Amino acid sequence: MTLSEFKDSIKLSSPPHSIDPLLKSLWYDAKGNWNDAHNVAQDIHSKNGSWIHAYLHRKEGDLGNASYWYHRADKLVPKTPLEEEWEDITRALLE
Repeated sequence: MTLSEFKDSIKLSSPPHSIDPLLKSLWYDAKGNWNDAHNVAQDIHSKNGSWIHAYLHRKEGDLGNASYWYHRADKLVPKTPLEEEWEDITRALLE
């Protein structure tokens, strides 16, 4: 799946069945459903899962919690806009 195809899937009422939980979390976030995005992300115990978890807490405004998760993901807290980070994460996962 390409980034463009993934973005197109956000128009659907439910996430595509073929996507993994990492992308499912980002899909819910793009739909404006932070709670479902967070519920999926918190059950993914990998560096990429921690990256998404960090992004979600940054978006929530909980920078202390976000910093903890960025550290677990071996990432620096970004200074980029949230929309840009969402694309960076999504692109990395799709590669």
